[in-house]
Amino acid sequence: MKLTDDDKAMRDGAEGPAVAAAMDLLIRYGEALDAEELCDVRNVAGTTTQPSPAKARLVAEGGWEKAFSVINLDADEALPVPDMKVPTCQLQHGFGPDSVGIAPYPKQFVELQSDAEAFYGRRGVHILATCTPYQVGNLPTRGEHIAWMESSAVVYANSVLGARTNCEGGASTGAASLTGRIPCWGNHHDAHRRGTHLVRADVPVSGFRDWGMFGYFVGELVQEARPVVVGELDRPDLTQLKHFGAAAASSGGVELYHVPGITPEAPDVETAFGGTVPEAVGYGPAERRRVYETLNDQGSCTDVDFVLLGCPHASLDQIRATARALEGRRLHSGTQLWIMAPRALKDTADRSGYTAVIEAAGGKILADSCPAMSRSAPPGTKVFATDSAKQAHYLPAILGIEAWFGTLDECVDAAVTGRWRGEL
Repeated sequence: MKLTDDDKAMRDGAEGPAVAAAMDLLIRYGEALDAEELCDVRNVAGTTTQPSPAKARLVAEGGWEKAFSVINLDADEALPVPDMKVPTCQLQHGFGPDSVGIAPYPKQFVELQSDAEAFYGRRGVHILATCTPYQVGNLPTRGEHIAWMESSAVVYANSVLGARTNCEGGASTGAASLTGRIPCWGNHHDAHRRGTHLVRADVPVSGFRDWGMFGYFVGELVQEARPVVVGELDRPDLTQLKHFGAAAASSGGVELYHVPGITPEAPDVETAFGGTVPEAVGYGPAERRRVYETLNDQGSCTDVDFVLLGCPHASLDQIRATARALEGRRLHSGTQLWIMAPRALKDTADRSGYTAVIEAAGGKILADSCPAMSRSAPPGTKVFATDSAKQAHYLPAILGIEAWFGTLDECVDAAVTGRWRGEL
């Protein structure tokens, strides 16, 4: 792999042992990928503060330097961690102090995470603590090379913002944050950003649920390829695009999609493909019904004890819509409702009066994490309802609970009545 003089200097220790370890990791990573070179990145989104038993042991052995060195640099010894070389943010992690007494999350993990936030914050990691950093100020520009983790964030950055990233991991983002470099392969190249499949909606796709179901169909169909979607599509907003991408990244492994006339690299179908347009695969009534049944095939009991909204993390519009749906109502005595949101947007919801309405009904807005990430739901949860195709896909396997998937109104109805009454 071709290295620049700066790459070689970092590898040889000119900027200290941690940077040398980071560059060694990136060289090995790039060679394994058959990347010809590294490219500059000015924006990294990774995970350093997320608690775990393994991380707690490493911190006890050698502090946060040991934890970062082993987990994020693939090094055996504790290396002094310098400031991040390029702007770096923390994605979602564990629940914070405001969750104590609400989420059954280990208190020692809350304390460990707070300690991590202080350590990494002093070294230039912005603790955004959300899977939607683009909702709270981290907006890379079109064509910018970045190094991001988190499937829903990656697909949004590539598709909606037109930035360029592969779905990176904790080690590669840790190394990129200290070097400003990442292997130049996959989504960093023009040739790997063109469409591969044309998918046509033959039924109307409108609203949050429909965009999620359509995304789930598309991801299952194309797996890790790059779909171009057309047909009876209402013009999507931010929440619908993030929901579509998150669903496609869950049922498949989509990291980039094109909606001609909407997403930045697809002014039309021909440009999206950069050449021959393939025959379209249709998404009609039968396909829509099958997706709905798939997302609801892990629910049998209609007694709902938990309602989960906000995955990916809720936008302000979603929080406001939930407040309006709950206003003047009260949750069922045996049902809890959590809305997962970025902390910055929760603060805005507090100031806007949305939180007061939601809490008056008995619901909670929780920041920083989600039940799938922290493996934590209300005690005794057996059946949950959600408007997130991603959570309906993952959470039953992670927590061993039943799932119902539907609209926001159906989820709020379940929270108020304690029963699932949704239907397509």
